[in-house]
Amino acid sequence: MSDQPLNQTTTDLLSAAVAALGGAERPGQVAMAKAVTSALDSERHLAVQAGTGTGKSLAYLVPAIRHAQASDTTVIVSTATIALQRQLVERDLPRLADALEPLMEKRPTFAIQKGRSNYVCLHKLAVPDEPPEALFDDESTSQTSWMGKQVARVHDWAQETETGDRDDLEPGVPDMAWRQVSVTSAECLGATRCPHGAECFAELAKARTKDVDIVVTNHALLAIDALADVDILPEHDVVIVDEAHELDGRITSVATSEISARALSMSARRAGKLNATREKDDLEKVIDDFTATVDLEEPGRWENISDSARGAFVGVRDALWKTREAISKAPDGESANDPERFAERENLKNHIQDQHDAIVRILEVFDEDNPADYDDVVWLERSKRFGDTVAVAPLSVSGLLREKLFGEQTVVLTSATLNVGGNFNAMAASWGLPDGTWDSLDAGTPFDPRKSGILYTAKHLPQPGRDGLAEETLDEIAGLITAAGGRTLGLFSSKRAAQQAAEAMQKRLPFDILVQGEDSTGALVDKFSASENVCLFGTLTLWQGVDVPGRSLSLVIIDRIPFPRPDDPLQQARAKAADAAGRSGFMEVSATHAALLMAQGAGRLLRSVDDRGVVAVLDPRLETKRYGSFLRKSLPDFWSTSDPDVVRGALRRLVAPVPK
Repeated sequence: MSDQPLNQTTTDLLSAAVAALGGAERPGQVAMAKAVTSALDSERHLAVQAGTGTGKSLAYLVPAIRHAQASDTTVIVSTATIALQRQLVERDLPRLADALEPLMEKRPTFAIQKGRSNYVCLHKLAVPDEPPEALFDDESTSQTSWMGKQVARVHDWAQETETGDRDDLEPGVPDMAWRQVSVTSAECLGATRCPHGAECFAELAKARTKDVDIVVTNHALLAIDALADVDILPEHDVVIVDEAHELDGRITSVATSEISARALSMSARRAGKLNATREKDDLEKVIDDFTATVDLEEPGRWENISDSARGAFVGVRDALWKTREAISKAPDGESANDPERFAERENLKNHIQDQHDAIVRILEVFDEDNPADYDDVVWLERSKRFGDTVAVAPLSVSGLLREKLFGEQTVVLTSATLNVGGNFNAMAASWGLPDGTWDSLDAGTPFDPRKSGILYTAKHLPQPGRDGLAEETLDEIAGLITAAGGRTLGLFSSKRAAQQAAEAMQKRLPFDILVQGEDSTGALVDKFSASENVCLFGTLTLWQGVDVPGRSLSLVIIDRIPFPRPDDPLQQARAKAADAAGRSGFMEVSATHAALLMAQGAGRLLRSVDDRGVVAVLDPRLETKRYGSFLRKSLPDFWSTSDPDVVRGALRRLVAPVPK
């Protein structure tokens, strides 16, 4: 194979793989595979939009395996969702390995690698932060009992699981409960220092990634690997980012730090159990000052910091460091004589270091004499359940990615929705792709959106407001669903709107109306896809990843253009920075955010070449506002109308019984 043209080699492998899997090659799939091969050979970055049905997984996996074996390296494939990770590891890669094995020098190999916090920590089970009955000791008895039961259930499961992987725990538990039995990479003691290192679930999973061709991971771990001083992922020179439209948000999440009185108090209690009594008392005193000061602050972005808040943060910073120093001094022989206690000491030391560094980072935002490497945004979130939390996040991750990701390896980025407003420029800017280093390809879709789908904008409806769905909008929803005979996925901008619509439709219509939150998302989607007379209403989770081909889904309703919340501190700051730089903050931040979500939502309609249907947008601004054309350019090229009679007639014809 070495003397054949490189692209031809990839084409041969792809043809063999598709044939072995019982499929048929598609022009977009072949074009994408060739483009990925060229990118890896020339070491140029590549952005590829590949619509539903293109077969993009094979189009990047075949060149990736070829590159890995030719260069004796590992290729990293990063995804945003658990569903795609499972599809790759449990379905696509095993079948692909079978198909390619006869054509390659060795059978392709692969493994999955997740962040440490995805696995139950055996040390945490042995020495928990707090016993289950002490969780939420300032909440109601019922809340305490409920959370304690969740943690106790994980303890029982950990005795029988072979993987320790949170995704294998069914049903799952809330994040707050999972944090009691897991650690972040920063909190981990390390396999050599932990008394459970030899049997650690995370370490065993990591060992399985050694010397394989493909390692499947997630965007969060990719971010940690890029930003950390030590290598988390196996050594590699190529990264393929699937679901790349999610990259900015996931990297931002990883780079966000939070501090709260609740978390600080837990650290103080843990320190007291390690005999740092004086330091515990001192820390609790400054936590009281912190709480009292933050109570007086307004929620939202902090563009300045009051003298009292600065003083409280400095006090917490110094007390945390003194506490860390105190617990670092382990008694002679403790590591050998009491390894569990020594491990708890090391874990808490790392945890307090994180809290200290978060405080330092917050203070640096307001220190004009000591600017941080990257601009950060600080804001206060107020919650009745969890109390006040002060968060700090990067204003933009483009600089981080430009230096840490694109500067170190060749990166291929792909998704069904990258072409925002008619080109790739908005996404490239959000990622920080350096000018002149990247190419792009729109691999298209095997569907013909103009023949298969209608984009209907209800131009006659009132503009959405803050008081819930208007009566005219509810009437429109009822009329559309009646014409469609059920078969409707309702994508709403808020939980409140989804519930309001569901309650109204349950009274008016003879169809079953499922609402997100009544059951797991997977179970609801299964019920929806199993019948042609069911509707499913929900919010953000349903805008992406729902795959229901066939007649069960003939109508997608979008209640309003999904602009970000106007009080989102980070989005506010990013828009303001764009305006200050002479760009349009609204178009760069709000309109781009909405365009990506609308493209994802509209993408739920056509999932197979035989699908037909309507995407109905109940927000007249898509037609009446200047930015509407930008949003429409981001959607599939559907045939469009704003005539309600035309679209209802089309739906009735579409769902009419098929003659036998």
